[in-house]
Amino acid sequence: MTAQLHLPSASIEQIVTQILATRRITRSVQRHFMQTALSQDQLSQADRILIDRVFEALRSGLVKVVD
Repeated sequence: MTAQLHLPSASIEQIVTQILATRRITRSVQRHFMQTALSQDQLSQADRILIDRVFEALRSGLVKVVD
């Protein structure tokens, strides 16, 4: 079992790592992921690539949304 992240202090990289490792995303993780991404004035290229990886994994069915 993968350790849960302490979401309020988790970075985009940590959140993406958890999502891709478990191949699932809960609504609360999704909400925090979006808040973290949108709270930054400007995303780095590395963060954009990580975000794209999550969206591609969701689109292709590699990651499932669970409640």
